[in-house]
Amino acid sequence: MKILVVRFSSIGDVVLTTPVVRALKNQLNCELHFITKKPFKVILENNPSIDKIYTIEKSIKEVISDLKAEKYDYVIDLHKNVRTLSLKRKLGCKSYSFPKLNIEKWLLVNFKRASMPDKHIVDRYFETVKPLGVSNDSLPCDFFILEEDEVNTYAFFGLAPKSYVTIAIGAQFATKRMPFNKLEEIIQKIQQPIVLVGGPTDKTLAEKLVDHCAGKTIYSACGNFNLAQSASIVKQSAVLLTNDTGMMHIASCFEIPTVSVWGNTVPELGMYPYFPKSKETYSIHEVNDLKCRPCSKIGFNECPKKHFNCMQLQDETAIAQDINNRF
Repeated sequence: MKILVVRFSSIGDVVLTTPVVRALKNQLNCELHFITKKPFKVILENNPSIDKIYTIEKSIKEVISDLKAEKYDYVIDLHKNVRTLSLKRKLGCKSYSFPKLNIEKWLLVNFKRASMPDKHIVDRYFETVKPLGVSNDSLPCDFFILEEDEVNTYAFFGLAPKSYVTIAIGAQFATKRMPFNKLEEIIQKIQQPIVLVGGPTDKTLAEKLVDHCAGKTIYSACGNFNLAQSASIVKQSAVLLTNDTGMMHIASCFEIPTVSVWGNTVPELGMYPYFPKSKETYSIHEVNDLKCRPCSKIGFNECPKKHFNCMQLQDETAIAQDINNRF
């Protein structure tokens, strides 16, 4: 049996497909291929459950002839959009698609109607493969780090594993990111050493935080390490403080205690940290009873209402205490 799993983006969404990938491989003993966008191949390329990865930059036309030649028995569509509909039609094999719940999400975002099921997106992904007799093994997500990408935290920061807090300061959209003033207030209240992780676009903010928190033991790893290396830093930390972003889901692969802070998005969308064995390992901090929230299922470059209360009204003392209590 040969199966193609489809999820084109993004970091967190692709990570959250890995329990399904593992279960398909282990329970069906199949040949398993995965197709995603090129930037996200790094998340999957060391995964032993995946036999072959196809990537695209813009269009499935780039690989469709190769995919047709594979003669798949099944396509497991964990993205479900216009592009995947075209892909399934072109391949012409049996396919299953996950319940995306676009209407329910639209009602939640536009009318604040609690229409989403109380179900993590990983469990909704598993509904897709139920007809194949595949069930959830209730294990964490997978992210495999090669030995050359394992970071020696003592050599770089003088910090032993499990002695520090990692803060993932980035997110794709500004309305998901904790603003500078909130991050500074939280950092000043954290009792342990801190390492900031993020991409090149987060480097300026990280350097500003280090400068403004001169009395703290704080280091920036933003822009200096690739995704797998940043994941290694998170893997060795005692606690992760994070926005609703991809690193939150990578941390769950290693069952790192996670303190998550939510801005314009809400956990009810089903993308909260996935800890199937120990829900007490993560916490959620959000400003409840805001009439404008959620304003989007993804995010914006700035607050549509201009006040950004979903982040500015966060209780920085409670967040810091949550972190300190996990040591």
